[in-house]
Amino acid sequence: MTEIEGAGDRLVGSDRVLSVLMELASHPAGASLDEMVRFTGNPKSTVHRALASLRRAGLASQDGRGHYILGDEFLRLAFAHHEARPEHVRVRPLLERLAARFGETAHFAVMDGTEVVYRAKVEPSVGAVRLTSTIGGRNPVHSTGVGKALLAARVRTERDVVSWIGDRVLEARTPNTAVTATDLHLRLDEARRNGFAVDDQENEMGINCVAFPVYLSSPTEPSGAVSVSALAYRTPLPALLESVDEIRTIIAETTGIRERTA
Repeated sequence: MTEIEGAGDRLVGSDRVLSVLMELASHPAGASLDEMVRFTGNPKSTVHRALASLRRAGLASQDGRGHYILGDEFLRLAFAHHEARPEHVRVRPLLERLAARFGETAHFAVMDGTEVVYRAKVEPSVGAVRLTSTIGGRNPVHSTGVGKALLAARVRTERDVVSWIGDRVLEARTPNTAVTATDLHLRLDEARRNGFAVDDQENEMGINCVAFPVYLSSPTEPSGAVSVSALAYRTPLPALLESVDEIRTIIAETTGIRERTA
């Protein structure tokens, strides 16, 4: 069940409509009215009215089976907003160049609390393999290269790392994931010294990456991080590490911004 944050079980009016919209967005193959009632936990009449409102606005529609899906207007608004983001416009040529050079997937992500959000992604023209990352999707900061590249700029001491973790238990996405404050601090410290972070099959087995913070809108705070994510058997981590100077050059040439040192 998807809920509007802070609203709990007391959704009213527009909150109910938004709750239905958010739930519908998690079912790309569509969902029937009864399924939406079950997914949201709201009364059938409420869900039906919410879906009707969304359909009138073009934010939802029905397919040939009568299942509800996101409407074309919703997709138009989402893609238009995404394409118009200044950061997206600036970073797209960089990702295209990295994907073409290495034949692997290039990402741009930002940090949102304890997660990274993927804002842009370019796959190679040939040999692309489906990764868990999707535009708008999220992954944990502590297990991803882009996450560690960004977190390293925010926390400097092990005490800072302990404070950032708080009372959470860091998820072990793979056997290689850093799940203690000490281990994470060591990896962040290495990222600061090197100017890039490494994901050695820490978020997804068989996938490794190198990630660099990029400064698109501020000379002191990274706007996000870019990464080259590779199939470990095809482009082993040592091969990526041998190319870090080339990646730095590509970032500087494409964005016009030189990498900052720690």
